[in-house]
Amino acid sequence: MGMTLAERILAKAAGRQEVSAGEFVVADIDLALLHDIFAAQVFDMLGEVGVDRVSDPDKVVVVIDHLVPAPSAEAAALHQRIRKHVARAGIKAFYDAGEGICHQLLPERGHVRPGMLIVGTDSHTTTYGALGAGGTGIGTSDMVYALATGRLWFRVPETVRFEMFGELAPWVSWKDVILHLAGRFGADAAQYRAMEFGGPAVKSADMSSRLTVANMAVEMGAKFGLFAADEITDAYLRDHGGVGAEPFGPDQDADYEAVHEILLSALPPQVAMPHEVDRVGSIVDVEGLRIDQAFIGSCTNGRIEDLRVAADVLRGKQIASGVRLLVVPASRRVLQEALDSGVLATLVDAGASVLPPGCGPCFGGHGGLLAPGERCIGTHNRNFVGRMGSTDAEIYLGSPATVAASALAGHLADPRHLEVTNA
Repeated sequence: MGMTLAERILAKAAGRQEVSAGEFVVADIDLALLHDIFAAQVFDMLGEVGVDRVSDPDKVVVVIDHLVPAPSAEAAALHQRIRKHVARAGIKAFYDAGEGICHQLLPERGHVRPGMLIVGTDSHTTTYGALGAGGTGIGTSDMVYALATGRLWFRVPETVRFEMFGELAPWVSWKDVILHLAGRFGADAAQYRAMEFGGPAVKSADMSSRLTVANMAVEMGAKFGLFAADEITDAYLRDHGGVGAEPFGPDQDADYEAVHEILLSALPPQVAMPHEVDRVGSIVDVEGLRIDQAFIGSCTNGRIEDLRVAADVLRGKQIASGVRLLVVPASRRVLQEALDSGVLATLVDAGASVLPPGCGPCFGGHGGLLAPGERCIGTHNRNFVGRMGSTDAEIYLGSPATVAASALAGHLADPRHLEVTNA
């Protein structure tokens, strides 16, 4: 019997010819990611257990991205501790405040390649499955062990495959697809399972779209969210690292726990409603609800492709009175490209406020927090109670087009109803 993509990745990492779902394996870690929320704690714990070095500094990436710029003296001191730990450990791949979000930087800077096994102190480490890599979030104690030994144990997950057919309608994106899947199958549908995305429609999904889908696989409980590496992957890696990749995917006779066929052609823009990511419906169901804030950014949808879509909606127009539109590029390179291309000027001309590259308002650390009774629609990945400030606020999730259309209208709005001025 052949192997799924998750099984192939874990077999390679465990030095085995094959593995199967349900087995426990000890696997070599190809890359470990830490960000500023947990990095200092992890390095402190290493010292407390008597480990004065990491097993391989070249397999560690540290990013300061959540509290950027430092919003308090405590956050600044935390960043200071991280910088000292990084220097002491000899870690070369360190991205300081302002470089961007970890899940944007690792693919963008060439750290991720097909077949790798990557662990991170962030649940959205599943993002790297867009490039055919097994990415998963782990806790601080597991990260201490992984840094000290270079290895970690895993249960080989069952895999649920999603076969995608058809073409997306205008102003419908792959963010709408993953929101639809969450709503249709539920937040626990892939609990400790791998989600594998394939089918004819996937062949036309660009890397930005794949990153969005893999990022939010964890919102359905997934251990991994995986796309096979193909021509799209090869082209992306040549542009981001200079070296392409051979195809890497599941075996033809792989055994799946379930296979679901998804037709994309009739899918309307989707919205996740408060306060659960899987409480999803069509924008038509909620159109007209007043908003106070709109947010375009995050590791889910802060790439240049997302900013371009928002600019296409907003070009030559002004956001509604009483609405705050916040734009947060996912990295400094995205910010630079948006500047050079005129995309950023279009967004600012429309009334957007641009924040530094980083996580920004997404997790409620600082920048763009919500007051009691306020309502926000954003492109981020979670809408839980209190995530962006007040526990009495409401968060809706949508695509960049839906968020931009809503900012223009002053209420939740369907981007398909707008006249768009092209550049």
